[in-house]
Amino acid sequence: MPVKFYLDNRPGKSGDAPIRVSIALFGDRFITSTGYAINPDKWNAEKMRVKQGATNAKKINYNTINAKLGRIASYFEAIEGAPTRPENVDIKALFAAEFGRPNGPASTGQPEFLTFWDYYAMFCRERGKQNDWTKATYQKFDALKNHLQDFNPRTGFDTFTEYGLLQFVDFCRNDLDMKNSTIGKQLGYLKWFLNWATAKGYNTRTDYQAFSPKLKQAENKVVFLEWSELMKVYSYQVPEEGVTVKLINAAGEEYEKKVEHAGTLEKVRDVFCFCAFTSLRYSDAFNLKKSDVRDGYISVTSIKTQDLLNIELTDRAKAILDKYADLETFGKKALPVLSNQRMNEYLKDLMELCEINTPVTQTYFKGQERIEVTRPKYECIGTHTARRTFICNALMLGIPPQVVMKWTGHNDYKAMKPYIDIADSVKAKEMDKFNKL
Repeated sequence: MPVKFYLDNRPGKSGDAPIRVSIALFGDRFITSTGYAINPDKWNAEKMRVKQGATNAKKINYNTINAKLGRIASYFEAIEGAPTRPENVDIKALFAAEFGRPNGPASTGQPEFLTFWDYYAMFCRERGKQNDWTKATYQKFDALKNHLQDFNPRTGFDTFTEYGLLQFVDFCRNDLDMKNSTIGKQLGYLKWFLNWATAKGYNTRTDYQAFSPKLKQAENKVVFLEWSELMKVYSYQVPEEGVTVKLINAAGEEYEKKVEHAGTLEKVRDVFCFCAFTSLRYSDAFNLKKSDVRDGYISVTSIKTQDLLNIELTDRAKAILDKYADLETFGKKALPVLSNQRMNEYLKDLMELCEINTPVTQTYFKGQERIEVTRPKYECIGTHTARRTFICNALMLGIPPQVVMKWTGHNDYKAMKPYIDIADSVKAKEMDKFNKL
């Protein structure tokens, strides 16, 4: 970090010690006062911030002081992290121009050498660290950056007037061929960045805050394997490499498929089924270590939510773990998990071989156009299908939602509602069989 805060060792008559800042950039160092003081007992030296709930002798609370310290740190971190090193950096002059009035608000002026993309990179670094972003989250913001640059190579904060935002929506729909649901996500990521930039004082245009275009969206269909389908996959013996197998599609037509990567398909089958027996997300299965396996259960800290989950193991789940327990090929890992992209590719081949081919119709909107696409189920299956499979089958077995949530780590019923609705509809359909007796 180029910026460090510390207390002066000479407290004033009030008992408050001045908060000083040391700024180091490109070999130069500048030390000055932040304009605030605090009692040493109210200072967190490790975090370099005022402790929560504290106020100083002038009745200035911790929020006000920490916000100023945060702006100072962010400002100079952005300069240090700029893609090109600015020339003739005068730290003292920069500090005076941006924070010259110690007890007043920071100016909204931006250094000439910091661009919109410098602030974007700064946002990703800061929020990425604070929220412990996964690789997938960084990739989402990289994709948004590429879309914005394609939309307007000279993108800046002034781009996002109401008209500019409407143009971006049209660009996503017409040039990038995005679904309405995908456009909604892109706007959500963009607003996240703009809210951060506005709070920091880097952005003064707030049209985006009231911008809420109507994007028709269809309810997502939850694709999962019914228990009979899961058992079919679990017990499936992958044919030898190069063997040509005869398959029957949903229409009853016979066709042939050559088996490729047989050894990999077997591992993909085992990992998928293990997740379907335990509710683990792909990221948690990938991160699962042999040391996480206890006597009859696994204990994992979720990569996504940081929740500690203790999940009991069924006999089938234990059998899969036992199969790989003595293999040293995977080091400390409990399972031979491939990358998410490769898993998704091989899963579709595996499910096709297992003839999981019931037609699935998915609906989405592009603008006002309603589009329906029907595909065999195996084309709709990915790594997350295993978790959905666990939840749906658990609920259909009559296991209470609050118990299922203990395994899955869901914190509220809102996320569980789509699965509960499926279980209820299936139960109603099964009950109707009594009427046909």
